[in-house]
Amino acid sequence: MTLIEWDNNLYSVNIEKFDNDHKKLLQFINDLHQAMMQGQGKAKLSNILDELLDYTRYHFSAEEAEMQKANYPELENHKKLHKELTDQLHQLIEDYKAGKKEVSIDTFRFLKEWLFNHIQVVDKKYEPWLKANS
Repeated sequence: MTLIEWDNNLYSVNIEKFDNDHKKLLQFINDLHQAMMQGQGKAKLSNILDELLDYTRYHFSAEEAEMQKANYPELENHKKLHKELTDQLHQLIEDYKAGKKEVSIDTFRFLKEWLFNHIQVVDKKYEPWLKANS
């Protein structure tokens, strides 16, 4: 069962490489949900969370590089938001690995909200700028 379905009308920034990255991030969340629902071990969940964090860092770096090349005026604010999101995800993973937090519905709500709120609110702002200045 898929937790979150991609919807171009809602989530596309109309920049193929970033849409593909966003789809990959969504797939990590769906994989994590599926592993949890199947009662798979902590190691598998931990690996998926680590991959999600690594790919998030890769994606944020790629976005920031494109924004810098295009002299995007909101770059510094966008970088700050990326750092906050990465720090939150890192803390969630550390708490999970330390046994302080379980992967739960609240975890998925957090992941879904940070991914899609970031895409819909913050990333959609760069779309016209990058298209006009790249």
